[in-house]
Amino acid sequence: MTPRRSTLRAAGLLAALLTAGPGHAAGDPSGVWLTETGDSKVRLARCGAGYCGTVASVAGKGLDANNPDPALRGRSVVGVQIVNAPNASGDGYAGTLYNPKDGKTYSGTLKMTGPNTLVVSGCVMSVFCKSQTWKRAN
Repeated sequence: MTPRRSTLRAAGLLAALLTAGPGHAAGDPSGVWLTETGDSKVRLARCGAGYCGTVASVAGKGLDANNPDPALRGRSVVGVQIVNAPNASGDGYAGTLYNPKDGKTYSGTLKMTGPNTLVVSGCVMSVFCKSQTWKRAN
């Protein structure tokens, strides 16, 4: 390889690394996402150094009936923040996830696996984990 070709290759690699961002090559997860079950949409937006997500729409009544606080069980889940992932972690973001279906909050992660797919994982005691793949709705 000639020195000029080597320099051009190194410059191209450096440019790719600078535009990819710190470990988030799949892109920005901001936007509206359809959950794996297809019955809810969640809006993700920047929140500090990470992302927060609120329920944008649900099928049916969509009440927070399993909330641990009895005073909140009659509220609509639309507008409720269910994702709080303020920490960059490897190739995604880490924090907590609230599941209105069971009223529990889990440690969780968000990881873009493509421009229109997001893997959302929630864990109990960092051992028992469950993941869903969400698809971009917008």
